[in-house]
Amino acid sequence: MGFLGSKATAGQLLLLLIVVSAATADEDVFIGVNIGTDLSDMPHSTQVVALLKAQQIRHVRLYDADRAMLVALANTGIQVMISVPNEQILGIGQSNSTAANWVSQNVVAHYPATNITAIAVGSDVLTTLPNAAKILVNALKYIQSALVASNLDRQIKVSTPLSSSIILDSFPPSQAFFNRSLNPVLVPMLTFLQSTGSFLMLNIYPYYDYMQSNGVIPLDYSLFKSLPPNKEAVDSNTLLHYTNVFDAVVDAAYYAMAFLNFTNVPIIVTESGWPSKGDSNEPDATLENANTYNSNLIRHVLNKTGTPKHPGLAVSTFIYELYNEDMKPGPISEKNWGLFDANGTPIYILRLTGSGAVLSNDTTNQTFCITKDGADPKMLQAALDWACGPGKVDCSALLQGEPCYEPDNVIAHATYAFDTYYHKMGKTPAACDFNGVAAITTTDPSHGSCIFPGSLGKNGTLVNITAPSLNSTSVDSSAYNLHSNAFTSIVLIIEIFISVAVFL
Repeated sequence: MGFLGSKATAGQLLLLLIVVSAATADEDVFIGVNIGTDLSDMPHSTQVVALLKAQQIRHVRLYDADRAMLVALANTGIQVMISVPNEQILGIGQSNSTAANWVSQNVVAHYPATNITAIAVGSDVLTTLPNAAKILVNALKYIQSALVASNLDRQIKVSTPLSSSIILDSFPPSQAFFNRSLNPVLVPMLTFLQSTGSFLMLNIYPYYDYMQSNGVIPLDYSLFKSLPPNKEAVDSNTLLHYTNVFDAVVDAAYYAMAFLNFTNVPIIVTESGWPSKGDSNEPDATLENANTYNSNLIRHVLNKTGTPKHPGLAVSTFIYELYNEDMKPGPISEKNWGLFDANGTPIYILRLTGSGAVLSNDTTNQTFCITKDGADPKMLQAALDWACGPGKVDCSALLQGEPCYEPDNVIAHATYAFDTYYHKMGKTPAACDFNGVAAITTTDPSHGSCIFPGSLGKNGTLVNITAPSLNSTSVDSSAYNLHSNAFTSIVLIIEIFISVAVFL
């Protein structure tokens, strides 16, 4: 019969199909975030994942394949693009076995618990590491072969991020072409991407296009701001109107590929963003412009506007980047591309009304679920046992020797379990009731080393909510007997099961 049962109506089935279709469509295009690590006080991997969850970020790109980060991302459902660092490309591009070892250690060891969906082989290799260009395609092929050997080639795509600067004569887009000196690499690369069903990874920075144009490119055109029709850029060959730099560069890439006879390789933007602070000679690197660009970019992608050449075909994009990287060399702007500082505090509050929940990054309004004053201890115990059992809360932090074991009493332990469940269920009021023994508060109940879900925790970074610690195991109600003999009785057990519907 399935979960709908035998009495499902046609209307219910239609509603289900609509919901499933909407969920599938939402996965077609996404906004992700790059996670750089050049911070003097880099948050712990579990804190990073907690921030991702709090911001409902479901796609991330790592610049390496850091083991701690991949472990922290396990069982979260977050889709992960990992990277072969540039310094490893020469070794991998010259040795099939080196590539196989890399895939074994960094992919097979973590998949499928960690939802790895793509491997970026290097970054901007053709423009920053030209000596590796001649073996870049080999590196792609060797990584792909290792995935095939592990039967993972359908789940995980392989490509390499390219700078949009390799596109010459990018306006009008219909006349664009790649730097011809790179064709000996680009043609076999595009052949590989086409044959494996992968995508062209492109880094697009309208900020730099604007800065280097000597006033030719208007600021509003770079920031996705509305333009009057007479200010829009028009491709004289196609008569298509362009209202922003981003779309023009994406279409230039499509035309440049078509110039080489590749017309069915999709594009994914692996980096795009705007700095929020700069040197005196970077007057347009401001909080306001960074907010405007990233807010408009996210809306543009998620609204599935597409480009003038491919209307309705949105290009999934990774924002550069999650954190400000204060250790980055170069001008001040290099250190200020992040959406958050190392403490998890937003650099600015994105203006995303009507664009869904992703990156609605106001972390200032925190609420928690705690035990209600004067609650009956037997009812608390029943609710605690339910939360750590049928409620599927990870109560391992409450075991002896763990951070939240002390104080060892039902009130403290129930508060931790209640708050964890509350955050796990999206902080809905109904998730903080527990048959009347729980209440919502704005006071953080964390104490000592026991940091509660939703707390700003160490350095103010939102702590992990559901990702297990590196060595934790799920604790069900049968294993959790810290108080099991104090109040449990046959009547109470029956009461728990009767109350399950209320707790849900």
